[in-house]
Amino acid sequence: MITFKKISWSNFLSTGQHPTTVNLDQNQTTLIVGSNGAGKSTILDALTFVLYGKSFRKINKAQLINSTNEKGCLVEIEFDLNSTRWKIQRGIKPNIFKIHRNDEELDQSHSSNDQQKWLEQNVLKMNYKSFTQIVILGSSTFVPFMQLPVSSRREVVEDLLDIKIFSSMNDVIKGKIRSIREEVKTLDLKKESLMDKVEMQKNFIDKIESQSKEDVDSKNQKIDSLNKEVEKCFSESMEKEDILSKLKEQLTEFENAQERLREYGSIKGKLSQRIQTLVKEHKFFNDNTVCPTCDQNIEESFRVNRISDSQNKAEELREGFEKLQSAIKNEELRESQFKSLSNQITKTLNDISSFNVQITGYQKQIRGLESEIQTITSQVENRNIEHKKLEELRDNLNKTYDDLVKSKDKISYYDFIYSLLKDGGVKAKIINKYLPLINQQVNKYLQLMDFYINFTLDNEFNETVESPIHEDFSYSSFSEGEKMRIDLALLFTWREIARVKNSVNTNLLIMDEVFDSSLDGFGTDEFLKIIRYIIKDANIFVISHKSGMEDRFDEVVKFEKHKGFSRKV
Repeated sequence: MITFKKISWSNFLSTGQHPTTVNLDQNQTTLIVGSNGAGKSTILDALTFVLYGKSFRKINKAQLINSTNEKGCLVEIEFDLNSTRWKIQRGIKPNIFKIHRNDEELDQSHSSNDQQKWLEQNVLKMNYKSFTQIVILGSSTFVPFMQLPVSSRREVVEDLLDIKIFSSMNDVIKGKIRSIREEVKTLDLKKESLMDKVEMQKNFIDKIESQSKEDVDSKNQKIDSLNKEVEKCFSESMEKEDILSKLKEQLTEFENAQERLREYGSIKGKLSQRIQTLVKEHKFFNDNTVCPTCDQNIEESFRVNRISDSQNKAEELREGFEKLQSAIKNEELRESQFKSLSNQITKTLNDISSFNVQITGYQKQIRGLESEIQTITSQVENRNIEHKKLEELRDNLNKTYDDLVKSKDKISYYDFIYSLLKDGGVKAKIINKYLPLINQQVNKYLQLMDFYINFTLDNEFNETVESPIHEDFSYSSFSEGEKMRIDLALLFTWREIARVKNSVNTNLLIMDEVFDSSLDGFGTDEFLKIIRYIIKDANIFVISHKSGMEDRFDEVVKFEKHKGFSRKV
């Protein structure tokens, strides 16, 4: 059982630097009063903040720190669990989350989330939802059990009955099933691959043993045929080499033809120019007796001599020009023969190159066939090794089959466990075992509050209401006051179940303004009788605006605002 001893807070909401401390185990009943905004409900937010890291009311974490001081927000709570003393400290600016066991601070090497999870699972034994159903009944943000969705109702009850472990186990089993299914997929792929490899290896061995000699003979025949082609190409290439040698010898006779043509062309140009000059001179002296430039007479003997000289020189040049023309034609013929021989040499070289390419290709094919023959010969010689490979593949295949069978057996085993751990399995049997007690306690508390209906929950936590004056009623059909009676009856029942289970049993019960909204005067009287005389081993705190109830509580705590800060009077 968790026995909460003391809680204190400072710089939290409207509380200032001076800590506010409330003893939680000194009186059976305590009334907390104060005007609106005085801070009387702050204890609810402080309690859930220090234990779960969040406020009870809808307040952002950043708004929990006092807006005036803006630092040093700290909440501390002390409680006993069996014979162990615990102290939790949680703060903002600076961020603090410390857990003390028997005055020794626990290792904080883990993250805050991991620490919180450890605290809820190993110390408090309840999560936030369960805590607010067992310890706190509020009028503002509290969601009564009957207004929770079905999944949340189940979560609360599983937490109370200590059967959430089955849900955790179920998650583990689901993970294992998912992992094994992936393993089965992998093994199936491996099996298919090994089956293909075994078949290929068998075919390979059969091919080695049945077709090897035939393949070798066929490849040798191809090699012989290729060798003949190589010899043929080589022979033709040698013939072309002889032709090439002769053509090169012939070519030397005509190598200077082009050079001579250039020389003769130059001489021809000079002769042509000289002939033109002589023709002009002959024409000048033949046509003119007076110089056209200076108008002087040209002597006749001089003119006749110049005409005769021009004719003689022109004749000499004509004879030389004819001889030059003959020489040019001869050299042009030689140049034509040079070009013809050059073309023949080029073609012969191309033919030789083509033969060399063919020879290289044939030799490459021969080397490939010889390599294949060597491989086939080695395989035949080493076929025992291939048989050994086949046996290894078969062994791996058989082992894969065995692994598949084992994995599928595991899946069947985990599927069975999974079916037991589902909501309709072991948890349903445990819930069904406690349902009569739950329904009995709910109706007992309803009768104590003079609400005579038969209210029962089924194993899906849906309600059935039977009453002489109500037909086909459900929780939502009742008035707010009647709903409040049902909510209180469920709250007291959950505490009773927690006490029976002991793991989530606690001394603390806080109710915020339950009298101020829905309960009428008669309901309030019945409720006060229950918390004083029926509920045992509990320290009950009631927060209320109502006056005139102070004498019905063991202790009265008042909160007020002083200079803008809340304080306990």
